[in-house]
This record gives sequence, C-alpha cells and structure tokens, in this order.
Amino acid sequence: MSQTLLLPRWLLSMKPGEDTLEHHGLLMDGERIAAIGTHAELLAKYPQAARVDLPEQILIPGLINAHAHSAMTLLRGVADDVPLMDWLQNHIWPLEKKWVSEAWTYLGSKLAAAEGLRSGTTYINDMYFFPTAMARAAVDSGVRAAVSMNVIDFPTGYASGPDDYIAKGVAAYEQYKGEKLLDWTSAPHAPYTVSDETFIKLRDLAEKLDIQMHCHIHETAGEVSDSVKQYGVRPIERLDKLGLFSERMIAVHMVHLNEAEIELMARKGVHLVHNPNSNLKLASGVMPLKALEAAGVNTILGTDGAASNNRLDMFGEIRSAALLAKGITGDPTVASARTALEMATIRAAKAMGRADDLGSLEVGKLADVVAVSLDSLECQPVYNAAAQLVYVAGREHVSNVWVGGRQVLKDRQPTTIDVPGLLAEVRDVVGRMKAG
Repeated sequence: MSQTLLLPRWLLSMKPGEDTLEHHGLLMDGERIAAIGTHAELLAKYPQAARVDLPEQILIPGLINAHAHSAMTLLRGVADDVPLMDWLQNHIWPLEKKWVSEAWTYLGSKLAAAEGLRSGTTYINDMYFFPTAMARAAVDSGVRAAVSMNVIDFPTGYASGPDDYIAKGVAAYEQYKGEKLLDWTSAPHAPYTVSDETFIKLRDLAEKLDIQMHCHIHETAGEVSDSVKQYGVRPIERLDKLGLFSERMIAVHMVHLNEAEIELMARKGVHLVHNPNSNLKLASGVMPLKALEAAGVNTILGTDGAASNNRLDMFGEIRSAALLAKGITGDPTVASARTALEMATIRAAKAMGRADDLGSLEVGKLADVVAVSLDSLECQPVYNAAAQLVYVAGREHVSNVWVGGRQVLKDRQPTTIDVPGLLAEVRDVVGRMKAG
C-alpha cells in the first residue's frame, strides 16, 4: 500500500483533550492514518514514504456537513429574501416538480461535491430525491455521503406517494450497499409533510437496516403553532409519542425549543443540526445553542441547501455558530472556537454513527484530512492556530484535501472532477431552466 507523509506547520487532531501540535505530521498508509509524530520522528521512521511539505499550513480532520440538499446548487439564488413557506410552496416545489430528474440531481450533487471539497468538506449528510444520483455523484467525486431515502407524503416527479418513495429508497440502498464512501439515512422530510403512519414506517426501516434518521424539525414558529392546531401538540411531542427519538435521530434546525424539549433531546441522545446561516437568511430564528450545550445535547453543523443559504461553506457555518451564540446570549465564553470546530468534526462523526472512523486525526482512523494555509497576509500573524481557523480563515484558504488517503483537492483544484466541463453543463441546464 502507498505511504504518504503530510508535514504541516500545525496539526489539530480534534482528539478530545489534545491541543494544536506544532511541527507534527501524519503518515497515511492506504486509506488510513498509520502514524502521528514530529516531523523528525516520521522522516526517520518512514524514509521511503512520499513526502508532502505543507509549510505554514494546519492539518485538520475533514469537515462533515451534517445537513445539505446537494442538488439544490442548481437552484442557488432563485428565490431570495422570502419566508420559508412562501419559498417552498411558491418557488422551490414548483421548480422541482418541473425540472428534477436523475440527471439534474446528479449534476447538482456533483457541483455541490466540488464546492464542498474547496471548502474542506469530506462528508455530506444529504437529503434529496433520486438517491442513486447522489450516490453516483459522491462516488465519482471521491467524497463521502450519507444518502437519504427521502420521503414526503405527496407525489413529485420522483415518486407517487410514501410507499413509492420508500421502495425506491430501499432499491437504491440495495444497489449501493457496501460502497465504502456511502452511508444511508431514513429521511422523513418534516412533520408538516409526513403522516404518523409514514413516520412509523421510516422509524422501523431505520431500525431494520441499522441506519440513522434525518428530519427537519421545529424549523419555524409557524410549524410549531400549525402542529398544535392540527394535532393538539407541538411536533416534538407528536414525534416522541411515535418513538422517533433516539441516538439514531439527526434533527435538523431545532430552532424553537422549550426547556422540556431540550431535556428530552438530551435524555434520548438525539443529535441536533444547527444551520445558522440558512436560518438567518430565512428569518427562521436561531438554535438555542447555549441551553443545548448546558444540557449536554450533541449539537453539530450543516449548511442546508444552496437555495436557502446560499453557500455550501462549512467555515462560514463554524464562524457563524460561534459568533451568534455569543451575541444572542451576551456571553463571550459560549461556543468557543474549539466547540465550533468540534461541531463540524468529532461531534458530527458521532451523529452519523462514524465516530470510530471519522471526525479526528488519530492512528487507525480513515485518512480524511484537510490542509488549510495560514500563510496569507489575511491570516497573519498566528498566535492560536485553532482559533485562527474559526475567526480568520475561510474556505478560500483550504489548499489540499484527502479522503481515505486519496488526494481529491490539490492546490485548490479538484482532482476527481472536470471543473470546466461541469460548469459548462451547469450553464446549459440553468439556461434551459431560465428559458422555461
């Protein structure tokens, strides 16, 4: 197996209790990390290994985008500055009904993968139709993805109803089962688009296949009040009665929570995805991060889709999460730089059920590694390299990315994707969409 030494100025493993290491590097042996040590130790022990010098750069684990709608890159900017339900019902859903197909989804997902790689994202927890298209896009791009068996209760161009969505999702799962870059989720869209009966089917499916669940919950105040009118209870109470909440559940947005709901999430081990920039742009509100942290809830980060964010930029989410929590609470100690980075790495790996393999740079784990250059004038001087990643550096400073030991971004250029060809296809499709 091929061995490669990565020799940066700093290494931030995200291993609990370990601070930034200086003049340390790591050895990739095949798809895994085989050694971590000082430059001198590694060079002496592995003189035959290929060597990649990364002066004034910091190595971090690959970032995990815990909630995205990848294919919606093709809808980036179609409906800005409108409320969520107006955005969905009058803009997004009509466009999706007209245009979404296997080929459209593959193209948009590949564009998302390329944008993600240039943002240091090595794993995408996706939620969209045509799961085979997302699976192919991820494998072709060399990124990891949790592909969703996505279900809503009404027909679309993809499926005729809940049972059809589930059947197609299971067929895609069976087709790609065993592909090492892919995980799968059972993905009811939201309480306002999914019936109790369908929720129960998807809960049982997740348990049968031993996979995670992925659902939008408590995104807006209107969603909560509408549930009270329709069901007599808030969405979380309804879903709890259906047995939805456990360590399998990845609950997205979770903006409007009371104390009892926060306690329930902690007790059940539910993972909560904070989407700070999407929630700000749609004026949905802000997840109560300080209260969730105090309760011991596993909070993680996602971009949401490019139609609502409009960037698939995990560095932007990390920074926004830290700053928002401080500004909302008046407490500058909440959501430290370390906490914000954990939300995009080690905590997210736990949420995806992949803590043994991903989320930190440790011997034996998969070599999903990101190099970030801190040598530009915007990033100098460096007193604390970890804090620099949160408060100073941006996605434009990501230089190189490896997934499972394979270099998928070299000097900011994807090695697995023909970018000019991809952009030409995107322009062609969008041109036809604009023409109607």
